[in-house]
Parts: sequence; structure tokens; C-alpha cells
Amino acid sequence: MLERESAIKGLISKGVKYVAGREKISPELLAGKVAEGKVVILRHRNTYLGIGDGLKIKINANIGTSPDIVDIHSEVEKLKAACKYGADTIMDLSTGGDIDKIRKTIVERSPVPVGTVPIYQAAIESIEDKGALIKMDKEKLFEVIERHAEDRVSFTTLHCGITFKTLERLRKSPRKAMVVSRGGAFLISWMVANEKENPLYEDFDRVLEIARKYDLVLSLGDGMRPGSIVDATDNSQIDELLTLGELTKTAWDSGVQIIIEGPGHIPLNEVPANVILQKKICKGAPFYVLGPLVTDIAPGYDHITSAIGAAVAGWYGADFICYVTPAEHLGLPGIEEVIEGTIAAKIAAHSADISRGLKCSMEWDYKMALARTQRNWQEERKLSIDTSRFDKIHKRYKTTEKDVCTMCGKYCAIKTVEKYLGVKIITG
Repeated sequence: MLERESAIKGLISKGVKYVAGREKISPELLAGKVAEGKVVILRHRNTYLGIGDGLKIKINANIGTSPDIVDIHSEVEKLKAACKYGADTIMDLSTGGDIDKIRKTIVERSPVPVGTVPIYQAAIESIEDKGALIKMDKEKLFEVIERHAEDRVSFTTLHCGITFKTLERLRKSPRKAMVVSRGGAFLISWMVANEKENPLYEDFDRVLEIARKYDLVLSLGDGMRPGSIVDATDNSQIDELLTLGELTKTAWDSGVQIIIEGPGHIPLNEVPANVILQKKICKGAPFYVLGPLVTDIAPGYDHITSAIGAAVAGWYGADFICYVTPAEHLGLPGIEEVIEGTIAAKIAAHSADISRGLKCSMEWDYKMALARTQRNWQEERKLSIDTSRFDKIHKRYKTTEKDVCTMCGKYCAIKTVEKYLGVKIITG
């Protein structure tokens, strides 16, 4: 029985029980949220991951080859690094080399759920076989979606919300950065050249058939996400979102679990409105955000610009954050960029969880406050999100007194107050 159908019948599935235990909530409450569509359960072999309302915010790390750089060993190392530093899911976005082999290797090696974007492979194989993207047969697209599902990916991104109506809005109100979604660009090019509707929208029932067959979670992609803050929250973006809202209900009626993907590049002041709009239009379905990046002027530091937006988006209700690395807009990320992007997203998610009142998240910070007050460096290290960075900085210079750091040394504020005001150190 499908995960969603099981929840609607009031049954406590193995997945719900597993996730409820990890999230420390009642299985009955969680099953109710799955039935409502507000939570999805991803399965990866014998483990499960919950994403959505009332749960800890999850983060995704993108890896994968490019046409210019094909090194499966490097991608496996990125996978290991991302998982080590806290990624909850991995997406394989490979566009170079043996895509089937790379995907199967990543699914096999990954300890966490894996997602993919089938339109990439469908487009690339059409170019290789027929000489042009626009010669892609729509049957090829559905065949590739099923191929990914057969390989037991946990979720797939499908750009189902781009329609002729969306393109008309784009023509009437052209953007500065136009379309930056690779999957969106592939579909738009095919639609315009063939004068045919998006097959993922027109034949959405076929998408649902595949999803039901494999209990595949669909992540409805944001092909019209803004690629610059000057294009944020425009007609094309909102038109796609309205379509995704309609498709969400259709998917739910078929028993299929849905995630909605969101922007993109959004100025900070518009982030709350974007989350509220998505939650309203898509009836509380889990929201998966790329960033949002809140400024366009920081290439090399976009893990920071995205973490700022992600923290605010999470505060207002986003459930799933796709990391952005320092390599964004510049090139394929290496292992170090993957680590930096993962940590930045993890910090943003944790900060948002605190703002949402998650007790377990606040307890982590509470323990760190106690360790700092006690100058318990071993405990501080243990509680740190990145122990290697902790060691690198803390051990850089020697201190005159063992229980302080070199920032204040013997003038440590906590130690001074403790000595002269007689304040007792809190121990629990």
C-alpha cells in the first residue's frame, strides 16, 4: 500500500513509525500529517526520512558530473563528505559520462535518500541519439522517469508547472535573467520548437502512474524560478506556482506524495511572502527551497547568501533546503565547496528550527551555552557543527591560561564576572 494511502486509512506504516521515533512525535500525529499531504516520507532501502510540517528542517546536497568533468570517484567522495557533515538527502544532477552507472553507484553508496532530475538524461540522450534536444520524443521522457524509479531513487524533480500560458506571461514580461533552471530551459526549448504543450503537464496522469507504481515522491520543480533578485516574485513565477497548486490536489487524489520546489533568487524582504504564498496555494505541501539567495553580487560566497535566505524561509515555514556551494555561478563544486555548502545549509536549518520552537534544537544551543560558561573546551568541540574547523582555529595559538581562548586571554569576560560577582556556574 502507498505511504499516503496507508496514512489516509489511519494505519501506522513502518515508515511513519520509523520517522516518528527519530522526530520524537506521536506516530498518530505524523500519520495525520502524511494523510493531509503536509509531510512526505522518503524511503531509502530500510530507512525513512520525514519532510514537512512540525519536523526538523532537512537539507539536500547536490552532486553529479558535468559535460566537462566526469569523475565518478570524485562524486562518491562528495557524497561521503556531504553525508558526514549532515546532508539529509543527496541529488544526483549528472549530465556527463555514463549517467545510468553514476546514478546506480550513488544510490548504492548513499546512506540517505537520493533524488534525480530525469529531464536532464532524457534531453542529453536525445541530443546524442538524434542530434538535437528538440527532437526528443515525449515517450523518451517517460521512459527515463521510469528508469530512475526502477533504480530506486527516493524522489524526482519534474517541471510539471511550465505551460504555454506560463511562456506567454514570460514573453509579455521578459526577465533580466530569463530562465536559469536547466530542466526548465530544456522543456521550454522543446515546447517552443515543437509547438507542443509540456508533456509533464499534459500527461500528468502518466507521471502519477509511475509514481504510484514505485511509491515515488514527486518534487514538482520550479522551472520558472528567478535567477536574479530583480526578477523575483514576477508573473511567470507565480503562474507556475498556481499550476503546481492544482497539480498538488490531483496528485493527492491519486495517493501520490508531493513536494513543491521554490525560488531561487529573492530579496530578503520578499522571502516571507513567497513561503506564505506557496503554503496557501499548495495547501500546506512541503516546501523545498534553493536558498533563496538574497543578493546577486557575491560569487564565491553564495553559500552565505543562500543561508541567509534559507534561515528566513525556514522560519516562515519552508521544510526542505537545497544547499548552495561557494562554486555556484562559477563552476562544478569540489569536495571542499560541498562541505562548506552543507555546513552553511545545516546552520540555516538549525537556526530556523529554533525560531519554530523545536525543543531538541534549542537544547543543543543550551548545552553549548553551559559548556562555554564552564570553559569546557572538550564539550564545546563535541557540540560543534564542524569539529575540524573548531580544532584548526582554537589550537592555532597557545594561551597563557588553559581555560580561556586567545581572543580575550586573561581578560575573559565570563571568568572575570565569575570571579568578582561571585556568580555560580550553572551546571544543568
